[in-house]
Amino acid sequence: MLIEWWAGLEPAMKVLWVVTLTASLIFLIQTVMTFIGLDSDTDMDFDVDADAADGSGLLTFRNLVNFCLGFGWSAILLRDSIGSTVWLLIVSILVGAALVFLVMMLYKWLGSMQESGNIDLQKSAAGCEGEVYLTIPEARSGVGKVQIFINGSVREYPAMTDGEGLANGRRIRVVEVVGKTLLVEPVETIII
Repeated sequence: MLIEWWAGLEPAMKVLWVVTLTASLIFLIQTVMTFIGLDSDTDMDFDVDADAADGSGLLTFRNLVNFCLGFGWSAILLRDSIGSTVWLLIVSILVGAALVFLVMMLYKWLGSMQESGNIDLQKSAAGCEGEVYLTIPEARSGVGKVQIFINGSVREYPAMTDGEGLANGRRIRVVEVVGKTLLVEPVETIII
């Protein structure tokens, strides 16, 4: 029955179903990984913006998946309700864009909750150690992200360095706080 249904679809609908089901699967995997602490959007931000990985940048892999999810499911579900292909495309594009916007706002809201609290970054962060979460470009040429252990908990902050670029997973120490951005240096690992 499924094979007959698939064979009866027009080529454009087959492509739409493949894109939609793929986006749905990736969305499900991203959601599970986010909830267990493994964010899947680390280096897929097309180098547009250092904030892209937290959902606030426009050209991220997560936003592409969200757009395909909204576009695909709305096109599939509204196909019989909207007679005109042009109007169906317009509505589906708007739904996809709206989903991207809503998810970006959700990440922005969640990010503001994370930054609020009783940690005085200026006083508490200097000397803290942690690791690079998003690659930090060399010589203050851009901003990455680090996770540091501060006041008994692990927190994520934007970071830059004066020296060479620092890759994901590299151990770091906070040297100074510049605004809301941490200036970090690598911590050399000693093997005994």
